[in-house]
Amino acid sequence: MKLGLVIDLDTCVGCHGCAIACKQWNGSGTIGPLTDLQAYDENPDGAWLNRIRTYEVESPEDSRTVHFPMSCLHCEKADCVTVCPTGASYKREEDGIVLVDQDKCMGCNLCAWACPYGARELDQQQGVMKKCTLCIDRIYDQALPEEERQPACVLTCPTKSRKFGDFDDPESDVSKALANRDGVDLMPELGYQPTNKYLQPRVRQQVEQKAPEAKSGFVSWVNKMIER
Repeated sequence: MKLGLVIDLDTCVGCHGCAIACKQWNGSGTIGPLTDLQAYDENPDGAWLNRIRTYEVESPEDSRTVHFPMSCLHCEKADCVTVCPTGASYKREEDGIVLVDQDKCMGCNLCAWACPYGARELDQQQGVMKKCTLCIDRIYDQALPEEERQPACVLTCPTKSRKFGDFDDPESDVSKALANRDGVDLMPELGYQPTNKYLQPRVRQQVEQKAPEAKSGFVSWVNKMIER
């Protein structure tokens, strides 16, 4: 089993709902509270497991605003795990989720330096590393209805831009999404083989502008009368 996300960049509207839901749920989950720094001041800060980056993309064919959600990609070859000196960072064999053992983490930041995606954040107040867990305490909670056993970010997305499931299951939502549109890896040249995939924005069709047709008949006569 290989659990992860597919994110559609064509339909993400950058509402930050996924980031807020992520922080709300995980702030009381397996990794403990997520620190807020000056939450109500001019420059709020703190630990976030999911952030939305926004870019203005221009090309000869198109120009648009692209919202790019970013969290841990749960890579197949995760250097963040390899460099960890205490074994706090690890990848689960049963589902491929990459986690951090809060009791073993000493906050050395080596894993954050090894991650090229900026998906890990050091909680400076607690002195330990925090990252996306795919809401592991939620997706395996048998007390929840089956349809609610999904990451908080997926459940809260208003445009259904995020899908969660097992990439090894051809009938899962993520596998079907990739079957309909090619998913891409982020920075594939690095060889990390991220589990999470992105669906690129579709190429917009250019609408041909036609000159308005000349009016005739009764409407044309009325217009001429008005012009007089």
